[in-house]
Amino acid sequence: MTVARLHEPRTNLPFHEERVDLACAFRWTARLNMHEAVANHFSLAVNDNGSQFLMNPNQVHFSRIKASDLLLIDANDPETMSGPNAPDPTAWGLHGAVHRNCRHARCVMHVHSIHATVLASLADSRLPPIDQNSAMFFNRHVVDGHYGGLAFEEEGERCSKLLADPRVKVMVMGNHGVMVIGKNVADAFNQLYYFERACETYIKALWTGRPLRVLPDEIAEKAASEMDDYPGQAERHLSELKAILDEQEPAYRN
Repeated sequence: MTVARLHEPRTNLPFHEERVDLACAFRWTARLNMHEAVANHFSLAVNDNGSQFLMNPNQVHFSRIKASDLLLIDANDPETMSGPNAPDPTAWGLHGAVHRNCRHARCVMHVHSIHATVLASLADSRLPPIDQNSAMFFNRHVVDGHYGGLAFEEEGERCSKLLADPRVKVMVMGNHGVMVIGKNVADAFNQLYYFERACETYIKALWTGRPLRVLPDEIAEKAASEMDDYPGQAERHLSELKAILDEQEPAYRN
């Protein structure tokens, strides 16, 4: 069955709550100006092995995406790109590969946010632990230094191999942007938000030209481990964002 080509009704959609969470993440990412025109993509696995996932439709602005707009894609369906509702080919190449090859990557978010992309443009794209937010990603991000062009299927397969370790939540895509994975929308969006904040702090610290106060490895790892186990913060973060959207632009739930 070609899942991506199914015409779904706008009410009683399958995976409705998952769609609402993802639609909220799209709209809030636009509010934070972390999107890229009508490019960039988020996806969320909805079956046990991760082969079926929700993803934004091709060339729709993040600020307009509703729950019913999201495509239901099958990563193992070779006919996906031939349907009338085919996703963006780079989204298919990158997100399809990650969902096929990394079952722990339930939610995948890829953006060209300004500060993370500045980091990705540096000769050394590692994020040092200079504050609590950046320490959150100590030993939990990987740098891809081999940009190979647009993320069609071959490039997507290569990138997906860098996320094989479940401990790694962020891939700094050299000369490109950032990809964040999580166990659900709340987890991935929280990681994305804090990684961009950490990158902003780091880039602005570099602007001063003064020496950085880098945390010792053992303290950085301690802080990262404590954040790994911090109870409920990501879920409450997303819940609060949905509450704001419910008041200000409730159409995202439709």
